[in-house]
Amino acid sequence: MSQDIVQEAVFFLHSVFMGVIITFVYDWFLIIRKLIKHGAIWISLEDFVFWFACGLGVFNMLYRENNGILRWFTVIGAMLGMACYKWLVSKKFVQIMSTCIYKIMRILFRILQIIVKPVNWLLKMLGKITKFFRKKIKKCQNYIKNRLTVCIKVVKMVLCKH
Repeated sequence: MSQDIVQEAVFFLHSVFMGVIITFVYDWFLIIRKLIKHGAIWISLEDFVFWFACGLGVFNMLYRENNGILRWFTVIGAMLGMACYKWLVSKKFVQIMSTCIYKIMRILFRILQIIVKPVNWLLKMLGKITKFFRKKIKKCQNYIKNRLTVCIKVVKMVLCKH
């Protein structure tokens, strides 16, 4: 086979692979959207950033491998990669990954609750202890203030008599 034909075939396979990568990355956006509810504005912003990044990635591939020239078989290859991934893998991948991540998040949340409960109890007990000591310190302050007031009055009386 001619070197040019091999090079074009490799370029076509790279465009198919680029389509698979684009769809795979977008599936992660779908998984995140399943786990965390998004509003329309946020989804639009995510999509804009995603497609802008994809455009840069495709342009980079075209620039490196084909001197920036867009060919129809490149577009067809990317669409073929996207369609094959979407039909064969995407639905199950999104379902399985979102379920696994959701279950992992639930387990982590439960562990966090178990950890936080004793910490919360400890903080509550520390609050009671500090409240107890604050009351005792306040009583000591009042006692010392009263004693000093009495001492000052006694000193004034002694000084006034002389």
